[in-house]
Parts: sequence; C-alpha cells; structure tokens
Amino acid sequence: MKRLLLTLWLLLLLLPCVASEQAETEKTPIFTKPKFSGFAMASYQATFQDEGNSNTFDLRLVRASIEGRILNDFYYKIQGQINGNQSTMGSSPRLVDYFMEWQKLDYLKIKLGQFKRPFTFENPMNPIDQGFMSYSQPVSKLSGFSDRCGEHASNGRDIGLQFQGDFLKNNSGRYLLHYQVGVFNGQGINVKDVNKKKDLIGGVWVMPIDGLRIGAFGWEGSYARKSGNEMVSLNKHRFALSTEYKKGDLQLRAEYIHSNGRGFAKTYQKDEDSKDLTIKTYTDSDGNEVANDKADGFYALAIVPVISNKLMLKGRYDLYRPTASSVGAKTNYEIGLNYRFCKYLEVQTEYALTNDRSLAHHNYSTLFVQVSIRY
Repeated sequence: MKRLLLTLWLLLLLLPCVASEQAETEKTPIFTKPKFSGFAMASYQATFQDEGNSNTFDLRLVRASIEGRILNDFYYKIQGQINGNQSTMGSSPRLVDYFMEWQKLDYLKIKLGQFKRPFTFENPMNPIDQGFMSYSQPVSKLSGFSDRCGEHASNGRDIGLQFQGDFLKNNSGRYLLHYQVGVFNGQGINVKDVNKKKDLIGGVWVMPIDGLRIGAFGWEGSYARKSGNEMVSLNKHRFALSTEYKKGDLQLRAEYIHSNGRGFAKTYQKDEDSKDLTIKTYTDSDGNEVANDKADGFYALAIVPVISNKLMLKGRYDLYRPTASSVGAKTNYEIGLNYRFCKYLEVQTEYALTNDRSLAHHNYSTLFVQVSIRY
C-alpha cells in the first residue's frame, strides 16, 4: 500500500509537466494545468486526569493533492494522506480522495469516485478551516470519521455516485436552494462493498440571506462484515438538522445528528478486525445492559475575529450520547484562540473541559496547540 501511494504521488507530480506541454501544442488543451497543493499539521496535547496525566507531540497528518480540469467541464481531484503513526489501517498512508465531477450545469453536477459523504455542514470542511482540535463528536461518530458502526477511519468519505446542484438565483446572482444526493457502498474508503446493499445519503438547504444556510440531511444504509460464510449487516438510519452563518472570519454553526442502528465492538483497523462480528454493548452504573440501537449528538460553535484575518476567538459546546441517554455520554466545553500569520501558516490553541460518563472519574481537561502549514 505504501509503495502504491508513493508511486501514485510521483506520477501526480509529473502530470503538470505533461499538461503544460499539451497546452503549448494545442489551441484548446484537453487538460488544464493541474494544481498541486496540500497541508501539514503538527500538534502538542496535554491531558490532565485523575488516572494519570499525559502529554505528547504528534505529527497529526500530511496531505498532498492534485486537481484540475479535462475538457473544461470535468473537474478531478486526487488526494493522499500520511499520518505520524503508521501501525494501523486507520492511520497508515492511504488515498482519501479520488473522483471526477461533471460541472457543466449549475443545477446538475455529477460526481463519481471516492469523496466526502453529503452529510452535515461540517463533514466537507478542511481540518484547518474547521478551526478546532478535532471535528465535533457527533460528526466524527456519525459521519464516517471514527464511526460508531465500527468501520475503519474514513475521513467522512465513501465510494459512490452523487448528484448535486443549485436553484433559484436571486437578483444579485446568488442561489437560494442547494440539493445533493448520492449512492455509496457504505463500507468507507478504499474497500469494496460487502453486503451488495448501498447507502442513500442526501441533503437540502436554503440560503435566505448571504452567509446563512439552513439544512436537513438523511442517511439510509448499512455497514456489513463477513467471517467465513456468516455475514452481519447493521442498519444505519440517520438524520441531521443544521444551521450555519459564515461571513469572512466569522463562523456560527450548530448541528444535531440522530442515529438508529447498532455498531460492532471492535473498530476495523487490521484485516482480522473486519471478521469480528461481535456487537458493541453498553452498561449503566449498576451493570445493567443498556439498549444501544440509538445515538445522538449536538454541537454549537462560534469563531469570532478579534483582529481581521489574523486573530480569532473561538468556543464550542460538543455533546455525543452513544446510547441517546446519559449512559456513556461525553461533553466537551472548549475555548481557544487561532492566530493566522499568513494564509500559509496558522497556530490554533485550545483548552477543553470534558465530562465523560463512561469513566469512573468523569471530569478531566486538555490543553491543545497545533501548527498548520498550507502549500
């Protein structure tokens, strides 16, 4: 896998040269000159718990991507990722994006390949632009990052086909309605379908004023594992309600996500994990098993500019309930500052208080500092 990715990236680096030569020899080039970009994130995190303090430096991730157009109407993107820890499938070098989209019509764009699931406002956001030390818990657990169903870390992505578009343009040229709907394998990135069933995911939002979006999303599907002749398929019935206002550096966003469906006990990180069919269970403080076929979460955040395009003050309330009750519920209260030296360099700081009902001692705190570089 590592050799394959390295070979792929070397080929990607050669593409701009090929496209440039074509542009010089053709009046209407088939390929526009590809754009090479990426980013890198390194962090320091200290956690203060009764069970024992910890602190560590971490090379969070490095991404490299190439994007461009073919015959003007077809947009493509290929993106790879390397993490500091390469010991598991969830954090080894891997391909995250590989898709092409026909973009000739504003009201109908067709995308095919591996890309972000069209679920929630936060899922499609770049990890740097998202602004905090991680995506919110509801998005992480219910959109395919470290999903509660047990699939391998997939960065909110899957393999499939998607249709999207915009309607109702106002006098200023701004569209008022957006839709997106897609059909996906349901297994996450870089793997084939298992149960021959597909996930149907879609969303719609209105934009009544500049910068404001109000949307709703739905997800009907399943996640499956197979061991020998036995296969277990777990349903995923999910919906999300979302609102966001974004104007320049100002971001205000809140989302509620609800899920029906159980999860496997072991997260898929190695090949043998994909054959573990054990279902995850939860118990309350008295040791009684609690129904775990429902989960939900809610977050609300604000990123407010103190110095325009330089210094931002941020805060977030972040709740995830793996049983849609207080059993196992985890709440983060976060506050911090982000400083942008330039568009290529940003430092993000954060202090979080956590209440985790799954631990014997519920409360602890975390200090987080991250340096992000774009190129």
